[in-house]
Amino acid sequence: GNDNSEALPESIPSAPGTLPHFMEEPDDAYIIKSNPIVLRCKAMPAMQIFFKCNGEWVHQNEHVSEESMDETTGLKVREVFINVTRQQVEDFHGPEDYWCQCVAWSHLGTSKSRKASVRIAYLRKNFEQDPQGKEVPIEGMIVLHCRPPEGVPAAEVEWLKNEEPIDSNLDENIDTRADHNLIIRQARLSDSGNYTCMAANIVAKRRSMSATVVVYVNGGWSSWTEWSNCNARCGRGWQKRSRTCTNPAPLNGGAFCEGMSVQKITCTSLCPVDGNWEVWSEWSVCSPECEHLRVRECIAPPPRNGGKYCEGLSQESENCTEGLCIQDKKPLHEIKPQNIETASDIALYSGLGAAVIAVAVLVVGVTLYRRSQSEYGVDVIDSSALTGGFQTFNFKTVRQGNSLLLNSSLQPDLTVSRTYSGPICLQDPMDKELMTESSLFNPLSDIKVKVQSSFMVSLGVTERAEYHGKAHSGTFPHGNNRAFGTIQARNKATYIQNLSSVSTRSELKTTAIFGHLGGRLVVPNTGVSLLIPHGAIPEETSWEIYLAITQKDSSLQPEGTDVLLGPEVTCGPSDLSVSTPFALTIPHCAEVNSEHWNIHLKKRTQQGKWEEVMSVEEETTSCYCLLDPYACHILLNSFGTYALIGEPISDCAVRQLKVAVFGCLSCNSLDYNLRVYCMDNTPCAFQEVVSDERLQGGQLLEEPKLLHFQGNTFSLQISVLDIPPFLWRIKPFTACQEVPFSRVWCSSQKPLHCAFSLERYTPATTQLSCKICVRQVKGHEQILQIQTSILENERETITFFAHDDSNFPAQMGPKAFKIPYSIRQRICATFDTPNAKGKDWQMLAQKNSINRNLSYFATQSSPSAVILNLWEARHQSDGDLDSLACALEEIGRTHSKNSDITEPEIEEPDFNYSRQNGL
Repeated sequence: GNDNSEALPESIPSAPGTLPHFMEEPDDAYIIKSNPIVLRCKAMPAMQIFFKCNGEWVHQNEHVSEESMDETTGLKVREVFINVTRQQVEDFHGPEDYWCQCVAWSHLGTSKSRKASVRIAYLRKNFEQDPQGKEVPIEGMIVLHCRPPEGVPAAEVEWLKNEEPIDSNLDENIDTRADHNLIIRQARLSDSGNYTCMAANIVAKRRSMSATVVVYVNGGWSSWTEWSNCNARCGRGWQKRSRTCTNPAPLNGGAFCEGMSVQKITCTSLCPVDGNWEVWSEWSVCSPECEHLRVRECIAPPPRNGGKYCEGLSQESENCTEGLCIQDKKPLHEIKPQNIETASDIALYSGLGAAVIAVAVLVVGVTLYRRSQSEYGVDVIDSSALTGGFQTFNFKTVRQGNSLLLNSSLQPDLTVSRTYSGPICLQDPMDKELMTESSLFNPLSDIKVKVQSSFMVSLGVTERAEYHGKAHSGTFPHGNNRAFGTIQARNKATYIQNLSSVSTRSELKTTAIFGHLGGRLVVPNTGVSLLIPHGAIPEETSWEIYLAITQKDSSLQPEGTDVLLGPEVTCGPSDLSVSTPFALTIPHCAEVNSEHWNIHLKKRTQQGKWEEVMSVEEETTSCYCLLDPYACHILLNSFGTYALIGEPISDCAVRQLKVAVFGCLSCNSLDYNLRVYCMDNTPCAFQEVVSDERLQGGQLLEEPKLLHFQGNTFSLQISVLDIPPFLWRIKPFTACQEVPFSRVWCSSQKPLHCAFSLERYTPATTQLSCKICVRQVKGHEQILQIQTSILENERETITFFAHDDSNFPAQMGPKAFKIPYSIRQRICATFDTPNAKGKDWQMLAQKNSINRNLSYFATQSSPSAVILNLWEARHQSDGDLDSLACALEEIGRTHSKNSDITEPEIEEPDFNYSRQNGL
């Protein structure tokens, strides 16, 4: 390089003239891939032109020179070219880019051109920042950031929407000039789409990841409708008004309107008052026609508010001379002699009527006397029989004489006896005959019972009966076995009907074959059960009955703020008709309060649509709903698919959520995952979570707790607290998660799930201690204390279900019921019989907390049997016979106080003894 500098001095002597003028100077250039670039230089007048690159002269042999004459001025024009290769540029390691300039000589001196830089062109593949998808409200601002890949020369950026170029010059609402970013000042629905950032230079083009932009519209309430008419035609009722979330309607995932769609207020309607006659007036003066008149008016009271007008005549007349008045010169009795005959006939018939009444009174008296002296009175029932405990019980035949009355001190003679002890379970065929034979339906005309308590027969039943004594002929028939027996003995088609198809969606399902004796069907650990009463299925037939729960997404989608309170339950077959209502139990998650909830029962039609069956508070005779704190017991006559829907009518409506925490080690042995679930407080919702966690290897870390989540539009917060600082750590800003109200309230059976990832500082840490706080803003809060070992062999096991009923999904016959069949028959015979104070089944219902819609039971052939079926459905898990015994005992005391008959033989029952023995 130095030799060349000496050989090519900066200036050489020349003749007088002008300095060289550059007609073309070298331009900046980029080497693409391995292709060399050409630098040009053109000057006039010029004797020589040489290139200098990076301060060193380029060898003369590397120059290509062309010489010409300018026709206008006659001066000499010289043009020079050199090639620059990729290798030359890469080998240069100076403080600045590779550069070249040309120097031209003339007679007057030298001139230098501008420096031209030479760089290797490239464009990297990955964008420094890809645009991110956004969800923005309508008229909100959208800003999509894009930082193109590094490149030489710098890449130009172009935006595409749905693969079409965006021209910001055609749309004033869009700006793409600000540092490669795309700005939409006011979002419109048409701005939703997929946006892509395109970067390009002379080397290549690159595409960013597509960003999806969704412009959503939050829902807005319409105006309230007018208040509806009062639903009560008379007295206190309610009226409501509604509004819809259509102003505007939510769009593209926009939030549903917050608040209530229905408002209710109380109202009072004026009751109609029927008119009534006042007292007749005095008779008028006798008229020339031998008649006098009297009148009355409908003013005591007059009809009001649409009441009925008085029935009958407002005036009447009669003869006022007792037949002595003369009309047409004849006495009145001579004109109408037939009246005398009519009077004598009336006297005759009156005498016969009086005789008939006297005979009827005599018959009734004899009947009552014979009943008081009968062998066994159906009014006698001892409450201790419902204990199902381990008392000893004796059936005994009796001699003729005193009847078995309540607390009778007379003990009957022993001629035949059976002793039962142990839990309630009937398996012996002879026992089944005992419970089903007609001798029990009379009721028990040939059997007397030893009274151990006050109002019910003391009876315990065991799996195998022990027979004591000698059988009395006709008391316990053995020859006629009417049980269903084995199906193989007969044609199955006679007994088993065709089973209709069941939905193929994901579901839990239990099936069993039931006959005339009935039974119980349970979906294990879900709280869903079906009770088929004794006698609901005709004799000599048997059906395969199924009970199923639809898991995952239900086909019933509630509207607005309505909530699916429990699982969608299907029972069938749908073409089976029963003679007695069966009981379907569905768990729910509502905190029961009629002032805050309207709860409806819905049924899916064959076309797949849902129709309302009834409101829980509605009075109807088609079906019956009894709402307990955690389950709804429904009496139905037709099988199908049912679900409970809750309509909140105030912000105080509470949806009960169960909070559970599961944990497991992740693939990275230092990480530990905590998963917090907020699900409906129903066993089936918890069952679904447990099943999913078992597949993931999760362990329940703490007893689940109950959270009362109000429908007040406030969100849910879940946070991890008190993490040991030197043993564990959690990522910043992830210790607290907030869930919007709408996602919690309208989750439609999907359990809410939040995950937290904790990291140990060292593998030696095997214990985890922290708190999980779950709270609703301005609402209820629950804190779960986690104290566990992350090693499975050291972890304490927590039971998932307090009452695991998976071993008994189906029970057939008497063992499915808590109340023995013979006792049940006596209760029905007692309380279904009318007495002077009305039907006693109403008192039985009242004592069992059944105070609403009694008209439903009045339409049943045996109201007491249906009430007991409902009791069986409510107490399937606890078998609380004591509560029923106490109710019957209280009724017995009430009857004994109101009884007009006292007998010296009656003594006070030993309640303390019966209590000690399980009652």
